[in-house]
Amino acid sequence: KDDEKTTKILSDLGFDASNFKHTKKIPSIRPVSSNDVFCNRDLRLGGVDAIGFDMDYTLAQYHQPAFDELAFNGAKEKLVHVKGYPEEVLDWEYDHTFWTRGLIIDTQRGNFLKIDRHKYVKVAHHGFNRMSARTRKHLYSKAFNKVISFTEKNFVNMDTLFQYVDAHLFAGLVDLKDEEEHDMLNMKTYEEIYREVRECVDLCHRDGVIKDEVARSPDPFIVKDPQMLPMLRRFKEDGVKVFLLTNSYWEYTSTVMNYLYYGERVDDEKQKENEWLELFDLVIVGSCKPAFMLDPYLNLFRVNPQDGRLENTDGVYEIDALGSDGASQFLSKGKTFQGGNWLHLQALLETKAGDEILYVGDHLYSDVLRSKRTLGWRSAFVVPELADEMRVFNENLPLYKKISTLRRMRDELDMYADEVRSGVLGLGDEKQEEVLREIAEEEAEIKGLLVDLANEWHAAFHPIWGALFNTGYQDSRFAFYVQNYACLYTSQASNLGLVSTIRSFRASADILPHDRLMLDEENSAFVQFQDPFGEEVESDSL
Repeated sequence: KDDEKTTKILSDLGFDASNFKHTKKIPSIRPVSSNDVFCNRDLRLGGVDAIGFDMDYTLAQYHQPAFDELAFNGAKEKLVHVKGYPEEVLDWEYDHTFWTRGLIIDTQRGNFLKIDRHKYVKVAHHGFNRMSARTRKHLYSKAFNKVISFTEKNFVNMDTLFQYVDAHLFAGLVDLKDEEEHDMLNMKTYEEIYREVRECVDLCHRDGVIKDEVARSPDPFIVKDPQMLPMLRRFKEDGVKVFLLTNSYWEYTSTVMNYLYYGERVDDEKQKENEWLELFDLVIVGSCKPAFMLDPYLNLFRVNPQDGRLENTDGVYEIDALGSDGASQFLSKGKTFQGGNWLHLQALLETKAGDEILYVGDHLYSDVLRSKRTLGWRSAFVVPELADEMRVFNENLPLYKKISTLRRMRDELDMYADEVRSGVLGLGDEKQEEVLREIAEEEAEIKGLLVDLANEWHAAFHPIWGALFNTGYQDSRFAFYVQNYACLYTSQASNLGLVSTIRSFRASADILPHDRLMLDEENSAFVQFQDPFGEEVESDSL
């Protein structure tokens, strides 16, 4: 059946189908999986000279909630014993399921917002409590002379899974402050509370609370991915330069990468060998993204893999001074570094243009938006939530189709009401008012059902925040940035190993509403335009 269908398509296009024996083998129904790599902007992997990876939540995925609880519990201790917060904070339990990526934290008001691509706030919580529509609109609706951009300093974007811990602690402290039973909280603003939460969580990533526990027993925290090593090796074997660029420092990077390389915890002596380095041409830790992509004056240090000692380098000046093969000579002294900036990276990779580099990461701002907008790198975004989002979408497809049908019906009912108001139907004034009243009643009934179905649809994805890629009926802010800045996106980095290193990705055609309506031949039909005087106008003259 597939062969017959493809043969007919080729024949209709004027081809001799007998010359397309392989094209005829293409299945008529395309299988779609969360292991696919999806494309927003055409990209030819064969034109990529270097591919880079972030580590945390990219090459290394973490078990939830076990991994987050390390930071959550450590930050609780610091808030109480260092910052002086109430003892009851120590009794709190972490619930990562309350949160989703793409939210915005209003640190000034203690609110959590989900907005659409047009910056309309559709869902809002104050602490853990849902905000009424009236309050939400009062705080965040657009005023005539002021439109909130959500880039102001009091807004924090939840672009990475690491921020769930910050959000959970901050929401709890907002609710605790609102009880007005603790003098020390009454003396602090929401912004001050958020800042101290951030300090405590960040300290957990630096003082050993997390890395020491992961180093002692990686199994409960790090997800093993059997496809990762074959992917990295295949890129190298096919002549693509492979680099690791991570904000984690050397000691933790070595621990995680050794575990991923061997599939188990190794002893200290074995870890010092760092055999995993054979997977990469260049490794940069402690990169301080996004500053790495913005500040050309950041210094580059060479890391001694044996003991983590840092050595000064003169960076690009040293590379240039070594002559035509300066990058090779520079790397021969060691290929592990800390800090630096994009100028060092591109000099060491010997790339001439940003679009020769593909960077794979999970952080929407630091890994994707900034590398694309500032440096012109090609980008691949890792969305671990994609598997669940696609599964739920597929399970609720009949519901989605009902919603689409009702929205179209409501739109066409409005168009019909306009015809009634225009007088072209020849109704008398009294009859016209009666018809319009009946239309309004029908529209209200459809709207009521739509609200219920839309709530059911979003609740299927997440009971509080709804679908990751949608806000109401619109694309979410998260989806907007994925579409505009991620050339590719997929559920896990190793999915890139399921395609060849010369694969070409092609984006689907962009389409505006008028074209979308005309493509829907089952429900729409193009009619010739008529001017106000009833004279038909040729489409060529429009």
